[in-house]
Amino acid sequence: MKTKDSGAGVAAWGNKVPEATLAFWLIKMMSTTVGETAADFLNADLGFGLAGTSAVVGVLFFVALFVQMSARSYHPVRYWTTVLLISVFGTLITDNLTDVLGVPLAWSTSAFLVLLLAVFSVWYAREKTLSIHHVDTPAREGFYWLAILATFALGTAAGDWFSEGLQLGYGASAILFGTAIAAVAFIYYVLDSPPVLCFWIAYVLTRPLGASIGDGMAQARDVGGLGLGTTVTSVIFLAVIVLFVAGSAIRHRR
Repeated sequence: MKTKDSGAGVAAWGNKVPEATLAFWLIKMMSTTVGETAADFLNADLGFGLAGTSAVVGVLFFVALFVQMSARSYHPVRYWTTVLLISVFGTLITDNLTDVLGVPLAWSTSAFLVLLLAVFSVWYAREKTLSIHHVDTPAREGFYWLAILATFALGTAAGDWFSEGLQLGYGASAILFGTAIAAVAFIYYVLDSPPVLCFWIAYVLTRPLGASIGDGMAQARDVGGLGLGTTVTSVIFLAVIVLFVAGSAIRHRR
């Protein structure tokens, strides 16, 4: 869905976020799936361990974020590389809270929701807009990426809570979150609801949807998955993401 509101921008910067087209939502959802499976792949399959995986991904993420925020305009490869890494990093934040510190998923879900609302409150109080059409100053982009990180951590916690903590299973969780996204699309297109609000709700919901799909494909059959494994699942979705982003980069260059 595309946001339709208006707000003040700064001419010195171009908008740093792409339009919320169908391709945007597909890449975003697949990046959440890769975030879920890639974290498991590095942690378990390659034997990095949770601490090692967190360190490696953290360094890569902050490098990508620095490159992204140093630029004054949007570029597909730079932007989606940052999204992909922040998806893995957000997953690892939740995993560390759950596996290392023993924080219940219900608590971490609630905490990340409060954090996200706090980011939105400060962002709006300072900038008077939460629109992705106006991520055109360093301050706005800083708030944007902080909100994105919170949505990924929140979505990971919520997805795991519903599928594992509440024992709904991966398939039922995917249907639940997919239905919720469809409901948001309905109230946006049919009931003409506030576009910025609908965008951010959908953005949050795509994370647990992607996580449920990723886990459902990767996990063993005896726990309700398809048994494809984290390697195959990560490669499939990463390959599709690369094709989408490459196409977007070609169109952007033209």
